[in-house]
Amino acid sequence: MSEDDELKRIIGKPTSRAKVVIERGPVANFATAVCDANPVYRDESAARRAGLDGIPVPPTFPFSMETWGKFVEIQPDDAPEGNPMAEVLGPLMAKGGIILHGEQEFEYHRPVHVGDVLIGEGRIVDAYSKESKGKTMTFVVTETTWRDSVTGEPAVTTRFNVIHRI
Repeated sequence: MSEDDELKRIIGKPTSRAKVVIERGPVANFATAVCDANPVYRDESAARRAGLDGIPVPPTFPFSMETWGKFVEIQPDDAPEGNPMAEVLGPLMAKGGIILHGEQEFEYHRPVHVGDVLIGEGRIVDAYSKESKGKTMTFVVTETTWRDSVTGEPAVTTRFNVIHRI
């Protein structure tokens, strides 16, 4: 199977299904890590004075939600098995080269606050290669839609581009 066929084969594959709890400590720590001193990320009363319904997450927080809010006992039984990203990146990395964090995008459908419980479903939405200055660059794009666990309504969608260059 050619590399292009292999890349086309993974488009649409699920990458994750996870349930996360948005907690105050991780939100405050994340704000500190990205050098955002705004008190709305740490203090409920400051958030309310700013007209918010509660402590919001910083704009790029969804990047780390699974790291700080994914508890084993609340995970869905129907999480995908295997790792489509490893299916592509493993053979690519075996050829050498480097893996790069490409673009990352966050599309908010509504504000995300401390106390929210979200269910994320990820999938590969694109995969392709192109030549640039004598190097082959392979792009794998994932998308995860995080939905409110009670209403099922989307809260935030993340898109992430991984690049392999050899």
